[in-house]
Amino acid sequence: MENVTSHTHFILDGFGELGALRPFLFLPFSVMFVVSLLANSLLLYVVVSQRSLHSPMFVLIAGMALVDLSLPLFFVPHMLLSFLFDWRGISLTGCLVQMYLIHLVGAFQSTLMVWMSLDRYFAICMPLTYHEQMALPKFLRFIVPLVVRNILIVSLFVSLAGTLSFCASNVLNHCFCEHLALVQLACGSTAINNLVGLMGIFLTPVADFIFITVSYIVIFSSVLKSGKSGTKALHTCVTHMLVITVCLTTALVAFLSYRITNGLPVGVRVFFSTMYLLFPSCSHPIIYGMRTAGIKTHILRTLTC
Repeated sequence: MENVTSHTHFILDGFGELGALRPFLFLPFSVMFVVSLLANSLLLYVVVSQRSLHSPMFVLIAGMALVDLSLPLFFVPHMLLSFLFDWRGISLTGCLVQMYLIHLVGAFQSTLMVWMSLDRYFAICMPLTYHEQMALPKFLRFIVPLVVRNILIVSLFVSLAGTLSFCASNVLNHCFCEHLALVQLACGSTAINNLVGLMGIFLTPVADFIFITVSYIVIFSSVLKSGKSGTKALHTCVTHMLVITVCLTTALVAFLSYRITNGLPVGVRVFFSTMYLLFPSCSHPIIYGMRTAGIKTHILRTLTC
């Protein structure tokens, strides 16, 4: 029986079809990367440095800024270097580590939105017990299960991907190590990997967005039934919903681009999958900075000092 050698080194060939034009991608992606770093760092600094912004709502916004600051760091520097110097190689271990970090931190985007929806639910529907419900000892019952869920699911499908043998091509048409793209290069059955990956999608982002949708339906219904002026109370809800819309839109476009196989260039699919990770990290701090009065005031003071 012939021995089959498994690849331990891979080529990230995102936008490879551009050939000599590929280095020109460095400028737009580096601009987005810098915007993400500066905007999220400024948002984090303002929330941490101002005692008036240490309420649960602002702490959760700072948590989102931390996620948005971290996520591009795991793949954009390598991607930019590949544009400039054609450094496309990555080891299997490096690929799995990058995959783990991207998927784990990315999972906390939707998880933070769940916690934000709970914060708005308690603030609007249960205002008298808001501080009691959002106190850390009591709110831990919402934090711990979701953190454990994210870690277990991501650890499971990344570990399973690491057990596969890659005896065919070692070229990934991506700018980063994406789970499904790596699994598709494996030889042998990948049914369990596909099943666990699908399970992860339904148990994390899908379940989170269903919960978020139900929460905001309850919140809006409560405001309408109460007859009180809900403009101020719902302002932050609308801000959160804008952030959710950005995430959902980029995720849906990226998902559909990989399901439409006819007539859609590979480069377009790579672009949408990259924007799925990078664009929300740029837009979230801008949305919160412009629409959240407390944050906007302190940002303007910081920038004009």
